[in-house]
Amino acid sequence: MTDRDEPTSATRALWNAVQESSLGVVLLTLGLIYVAATLLTFTNGLNSVVGLMRTLTFLGLVYALSALALNLHWGYTGLFNIGVAGFMAVGVYTMGIVVRPPDPAFGPPGLGLPLPVGIVAGMAVAALIGFFAALPALRLRADYLAIVTLGLSEIIRLTLQSATFDTFLRETFNVGTGGGGGMGMPRNPVRELFLVDGQAGTPTALGELVFGTLGQDGLGISNNILIGWGYIFVLAAFVVAFYVILERLGKSPFGRILKAIREDELVADSLGKNVDLIKIKVFMIGCALMGLAGILWFGSQGNVSPTPQFMPLLTFYIFVAVIIGGSGSNTGAVVGGIVFAAVLFEGPRRVGSVVRDTIDAPTPNSFADALASLDPVAFLAFATDNIAPLQFVFLGIVLIFIMHRRPDGLLGHRIETAAAVDLSERSRSNGGDGDE
Repeated sequence: MTDRDEPTSATRALWNAVQESSLGVVLLTLGLIYVAATLLTFTNGLNSVVGLMRTLTFLGLVYALSALALNLHWGYTGLFNIGVAGFMAVGVYTMGIVVRPPDPAFGPPGLGLPLPVGIVAGMAVAALIGFFAALPALRLRADYLAIVTLGLSEIIRLTLQSATFDTFLRETFNVGTGGGGGMGMPRNPVRELFLVDGQAGTPTALGELVFGTLGQDGLGISNNILIGWGYIFVLAAFVVAFYVILERLGKSPFGRILKAIREDELVADSLGKNVDLIKIKVFMIGCALMGLAGILWFGSQGNVSPTPQFMPLLTFYIFVAVIIGGSGSNTGAVVGGIVFAAVLFEGPRRVGSVVRDTIDAPTPNSFADALASLDPVAFLAFATDNIAPLQFVFLGIVLIFIMHRRPDGLLGHRIETAAAVDLSERSRSNGGDGDE
């Protein structure tokens, strides 16, 4: 570090240290979000504060998982896959079919196999669908690949929604998807850590300890919120695993080939690399991770349905998360997922609700009436009562701002090391004299 790079204050030095640490960036982001959540709900009591933190953390982590998988395609390899929702649907539906009981009295029949088998099967089928999609699609240019993957995602969603397809599966393989009604998911195994057989009423030893200390017999936090936090710890473990795997993959020779393909496919091909085979491999890996993200996200919701859970809008949201964090950066994908979920997805609705509770004014009938009233309080009342459509306006403004001011995203300023060894470390250690 030269004299020019020396921090000018302790605050600047702390900020530099946080920027250099991926974990520090993520923890700082979460800390700021928790502070905002506390300010929004502290008047409603500890249970509301912890409940909102749980919701924001869950959404942040599942978007981070999905953004990491998409970053492997788009950020590392330059594959413009906008069929993320379809591959997530394949993963969670396959898991449901494999794990659900065979008895049709409980809904769409399944194979009745253990949950780990269902998770592996979900990832495998998502990767297999990715393989068949990759064979013709990866020969196309980026924009055509986007169209093909979007079409594939919609075909998957409409197929899962089809009653005819459900009937075909029942008559042929004795399994079903539930058609437009969807299917119930297996019980969340995390509940069994806190409750005997996962049923409410009889806590396990761990449940008695947690509920007695933090629950309704202790600090007053709802038992369901505490169980939800248990699942969040599982999600966090998967995010860390995703991150470590993709970081190691990105720094491996295979990862450097991916970046070479992203920068200039013709150059990589001219150097003797089998570009088509490598693109197929990375497409399958990314699709398998998307399938796992779908399982961890929607498999914990109790019921899954093709519409509206797997609409193309879901893919758009995940792309926004990657854009915010910065494509090509795994830390950026995690931070982008957390920021999108908390600030752009849940934030406007929560803030709007709090603001509306403080306004004692009737809501104008239309936007024109609110504008014509020339009353900022009436306009604010109309805005907070119609926060859902205005949320998309806010999202568009933020996207325009990011694309104009920081097209590389929040962490896009980071310079990736092209060489297998960081040569700058070697130069700093000996002053660069031995590099000649």
